[in-house]
Amino acid sequence: MRRAGLPIAYSSGFNPHPKISYAGGAPTGVASEAEYLSLGLSSRSDAEAVREQLNAALPDGIEVIDVTEHEGGLPTSQLTASEWLVTLPGLPPQAVAPAVEAFLALEHAPVERLTSKGLRRMDARTAVVSIDVDDDAARSRATALRMIVKHVVPAVRPDDVLTALREFSGLAQDASPLMTRLAQGFISESGVAMP
Repeated sequence: MRRAGLPIAYSSGFNPHPKISYAGGAPTGVASEAEYLSLGLSSRSDAEAVREQLNAALPDGIEVIDVTEHEGGLPTSQLTASEWLVTLPGLPPQAVAPAVEAFLALEHAPVERLTSKGLRRMDARTAVVSIDVDDDAARSRATALRMIVKHVVPAVRPDDVLTALREFSGLAQDASPLMTRLAQGFISESGVAMP
């Protein structure tokens, strides 16, 4: 923010912090093409000028697509789901499709994850709106899954869905998956639409 020359606002108190918050931030180690950031500015600024200043200061590969003005920041109620692309190296589609079908047939798929607040239990199945297996015959050494996951509390992440696929559907993974959030917003007929 300093390099961009933006008039960032700070919280009050003994140890002031810049007023920056992420709405539905992606987990650590996950790529994303759809993140929302709320900035509190101490004076009114033109949205397009803010976008240009941020892009001029950001490193290559990180780009601000749009800046809009919202009183009080973007309400998280507008972000109800995320669309993910999960690539499973070393697994052909014919090995993954039966596990996905078995998972989708479940009513519940409880999984546990260790968080900073302790062990959290969540239902991976009820959060998943859809999972599609990429059946591209040219992709024989990896499978791509497209999934739409509702934002629930506690949050269900794509790695929680993969845990459920392993535990309830017998999907064996040797290599680490590659996860990218493609969109974040609300569920529409065509997938996840931006607010």
